[in-house]
Amino acid sequence: MTSNRPYLLRAIYDWISDNNLTPYMLVDASRSGVRVPAHVIKNGQVVLNLAMRAVANLDLGNEWISFQARFSGVSHSIQIPIPAVLALYAQENGQGMMFPAEEEGGEPPTDNPPSPPAPEPPSDGGNTGGDKPKRSGSHLRVVK
Repeated sequence: MTSNRPYLLRAIYDWISDNNLTPYMLVDASRSGVRVPAHVIKNGQVVLNLAMRAVANLDLGNEWISFQARFSGVSHSIQIPIPAVLALYAQENGQGMMFPAEEEGGEPPTDNPPSPPAPEPPSDGGNTGGDKPKRSGSHLRVVK
């Protein structure tokens, strides 16, 4: 069977967006295939703002998540293999889902990362990049 992670990511992203909240994604930046600016990585992880106003050309595929985002005013092509996603949650209240870390040799993406789309800067530089939400403790709940 295929992994259910990409399907859950798309569903949670839609749920967060439909409720007018800001979807944040926690990524294990040490995984092979992760392409994010080095200056936004903290402790081997990066938190990315996936709000429609902060990214362009968002593709939540079955193997990769890719989009264009601005960091410090510079547009970057971001690529994240699905197994590198550790959590997707709403920035405002922390509700969302955490995902178990998969072993590096587990289910590697079968395709090469998608070719970066033609640079089209997002209309709003609202991406917070590596800024983690300021709160004490996690508000995420395990959903079974």
